Amino acid sequence: MRFEVEHEFDAEPASVLAVWLDPAFHLALDLPDVNRPELLSHATTGSEYTLALRYQFIGHVDPIVNKLLAGRPLTWRQTLTFDAASGRGRLTVVSEDGGERLTASGEIRLEETGGHGTRRTMRGDLRVRVPVVGGTAERRIVPGLISRLDVEAEALRDRLSRRG
Repeated sequence: MRFEVEHEFDAEPASVLAVWLDPAFHLALDLPDVNRPELLSHATTGSEYTLALRYQFIGHVDPIVNKLLAGRPLTWRQTLTFDAASGRGRLTVVSEDGGERLTASGEIRLEETGGHGTRRTMRGDLRVRVPVVGGTAERRIVPGLISRLDVEAEALRDRLSRRG
């Protein structure tokens, strides 16, 4: 299922990246229905950044999903790669259920807007590879994904305003 989200920030792209790609920002961030993440890796090479985190869903799990997970926690790896020089990156999400039944992948773009602002656009696709219920699961998961990205953007705005 396709998803798209856009956020505006009252700061130049370099400032947005400095906060957004900082592991400490994510490790202190409270998002709906997930625990605070575990840092898996963080690397910077020239203008390229990579940040990998592990999340666990702690909200209500549909009984069908619980059955598919056989009682295991619902966890996933989320990797953000970004090239500051081009202003483009990629977000990937892969479930850790042993079968990678949930995957998401999206393109990210940061663009300077008039004056001092930055627009972050994410466009991607989320897939649940489970016969019969996959499409229904996708329609239930995407709004939560967008909600968490909105909460993240609001926290990013708050952090940027405090850096002022």
